[in-house]
Amino acid sequence: MLNIEFPFKKFEFQLAPQEPILLPSYKGSTLRGGFGNAFKKVVCAIRSKECTDCLLKEKCVYSYVFETPPLSDTKIMRNYTSAPHPFIIEPPPEKRQSYTPKDEITFGLTLIGKAIDYLPYFVYTFDELGKMGIGKGRGKYVLQTVNIQNSRFKTDSKSKTIYSSDTKTLMPFEPSFLNLEFAILNSERSEGILNLQSSILNLSFLTPTRIIYDGHLTLDLEFHILIRQLLRRISLLAYFHCGLDTSDWDFKGIIEKAKEVKVSKRTLKWYDWERYSARQDTRMKMGGFLGEITFEGDIEPFMPLIAAGEILHVGKGTSFGLGQFKIQNSKFKI
Repeated sequence: MLNIEFPFKKFEFQLAPQEPILLPSYKGSTLRGGFGNAFKKVVCAIRSKECTDCLLKEKCVYSYVFETPPLSDTKIMRNYTSAPHPFIIEPPPEKRQSYTPKDEITFGLTLIGKAIDYLPYFVYTFDELGKMGIGKGRGKYVLQTVNIQNSRFKTDSKSKTIYSSDTKTLMPFEPSFLNLEFAILNSERSEGILNLQSSILNLSFLTPTRIIYDGHLTLDLEFHILIRQLLRRISLLAYFHCGLDTSDWDFKGIIEKAKEVKVSKRTLKWYDWERYSARQDTRMKMGGFLGEITFEGDIEPFMPLIAAGEILHVGKGTSFGLGQFKIQNSKFKI
């Protein structure tokens, strides 16, 4: 049995509009884009350079958080220009677009591994972004509070406010941990672990989910495809941001066993969505699937991965909230 402690922390940011704010129905891109622009202004030493051309990229807070380049001596992802981001912005779930000073805008932020130490940069940047303004017309806001989000994990601190606009002080807190107990990650111990006991798992995808399989975006999700995506994402986050060794994970064995779990019901629908990229000065299609899917088979050995995916999302565009799903059936609410 492999026991992996994966550090993370979930926060809730509450914004108080100071004037009318107009946002798109899906706000993840606006929040992440605004954060990226303000963050670079706050911390970047050489703003005229792209991170890929900058000598400071391996020591720069902006580069680490927002561009996340693999280190020059990395053992994996040598052909990639960036590793997965160590943060997830979960936008407000409501589709309303207009906010007034009588309203409140609340969004979630998940920080992963070493990025937890950089929370002060996120707080300061979102506070500065409020002075710059967001959305159409650049409506201004005040970062009112930052709270620790409630979670079911035993290492969480009690829910509390750790920052307020009144004190401008950030209170200390402890990280949470995903306890990834994988009996099926070690190829020497994987034989006989799955007992082919039939059980049901129902997942609800809450934000557009972009999963690429065989070079194409998929709508016909299968269990093994989901597990492939979760394995890749979680192992890369563990390696690059948590300093965890994932070399002994039996990817092939896990995927083969995942193929034994079948889809019993699928009500996924495609949701077309676009975002504007200021850096590339173009509109980008970011559609993905939403809805519910039910799997049947020996689900339980895979639940550490599924439960981690609830926190860490899955697929492309996770940093602005895409790929969020929830476990619906109570048996697997672990």
